[in-house]
Amino acid sequence: MSVSTLYALVGTALFSLGLVGLISYSHLIRKILAANIMASGVFLTLVALSYVSRETSADPVPHAMVLTGLVVAVSATALALALVRRVRGMTGSPRLPEDESD
Repeated sequence: MSVSTLYALVGTALFSLGLVGLISYSHLIRKILAANIMASGVFLTLVALSYVSRETSADPVPHAMVLTGLVVAVSATALALALVRRVRGMTGSPRLPEDESD
């Protein structure tokens, strides 16, 4: 097993772990952290898959996509945290209110 394959598998595991956390937790800050773990898994997988062999250099396009994705992820995290702060101010809890119309 090559190093890039190992990194791709770890990235896939991180994505899966983040997806489980995103689905299972109701606390909004934990959901944001799970989404960031998912993004880290995607970034790691993209960088790992950009290496073809040791003789050739890595493809620069996935690296540029990861750098752009990092900027977008930081911005999305800041927006999500601001929204969580607003939800907490309105409801008193950093959780989404349950739908009780059933």
